[in-house]
Amino acid sequence: METRLTAALVIIPARLAATRLPRKILADICGKPMIVRVVEQALQADIGPVAVACDHVEIAEAVTDHGGKAILTRTDHVSGSDRIQEAAELLDPEGRFDVILNVQGDVPLIEPGAIRAAFAPLEIPDVSIGTIMTEITEQRFRDDPSFVKAVTTPNGQGHHRALYFTRTTAPGGEGVLYQHIGVYAYRRSALDRFVRLPPSPLEQREKLEQLRALEAGMRIDVSIIDSAPMDVNTPEDLERARAAYQTL
Repeated sequence: METRLTAALVIIPARLAATRLPRKILADICGKPMIVRVVEQALQADIGPVAVACDHVEIAEAVTDHGGKAILTRTDHVSGSDRIQEAAELLDPEGRFDVILNVQGDVPLIEPGAIRAAFAPLEIPDVSIGTIMTEITEQRFRDDPSFVKAVTTPNGQGHHRALYFTRTTAPGGEGVLYQHIGVYAYRRSALDRFVRLPPSPLEQREKLEQLRALEAGMRIDVSIIDSAPMDVNTPEDLERARAAYQTL
């Protein structure tokens, strides 16, 4: 049985510190900060209001100066999930939104359709978290631990059910491998439960936060999208993002 969902509260977690590319969240991309470009893409997904949950007033000012909504959160959050959970309580204390959708702040080229695809699995009532993946088409990435593999099975309702996530090459044998992409649509109750759980053994071993949910018995279903959005982690990534915007 499916239920028709119509809206989510979209929250983009953003922090000023970055190891490989300092202050990348405010890096200029053709006249606008990167975080503003992400906000624009999230708004185009048209599934609900969009807000940035940030740890520094500079980020908040960059967003509001371009007409967006931002909210300051604590500076000591360990993960983006913790930050969006605090932001959801601040932005929506009445609980009007049953779904909180987390879009990373360093994906200025993410397609609005990819955001909607993460939202789609929650039409199945038993699904706690929706997310996305794409086929790995280049051989050199199949064994790359930075390409997180989603091990899934079709759910019979247009998406896949996640069985495991890993940095190793899995599953074995001949066949398609899928790269997991860290865009998450949480049921509000699932997000609240998730952030209260302690880090799990497999999460700590693989350094993959989503395994905490699977180990706790939470169901994650996954939509397939055509290609992975490029995240910006290095100066070279930033130049590629700028070049891509110049062609739009």
